[in-house]
Amino acid sequence: QVQLVESGGGLVQAGGSLRLSCAASGRISSWYTMAWFRQAPGKEREFVAAILGSGGSIKYADSVKGRFTISRDTVARMVYLQMNGLDSEDTAVYYCAAASSGAYNLKTSYSFWGQGTQVTVSS
Repeated sequence: QVQLVESGGGLVQAGGSLRLSCAASGRISSWYTMAWFRQAPGKEREFVAAILGSGGSIKYADSVKGRFTISRDTVARMVYLQMNGLDSEDTAVYYCAAASSGAYNLKTSYSFWGQGTQVTVSS
């Protein structure tokens, strides 16, 4: 089974930066699509960013384009999310996810999820 563990969340002031990490272990392949989703209280879990296993194409939600950057270290089996220019609207639990098939922006495409890491942005 695949295991994903997020880290790096915390409290940051508006306009600040934070870097999230996701450590993958188990039977995960480099061709898996890796993604970050987030869920704020009272809201549905939403797509944030993904890096596709087939060719490494990178996708972002419109709300984070120009501010967030997703990257991966295949050898180290790590995925990162660099978040800059944070706003209170970015406050949420952030989840790392892995998928072998399906649309990159849909929750149902992902078979494996981490436990989540809390990101809180103060106004």
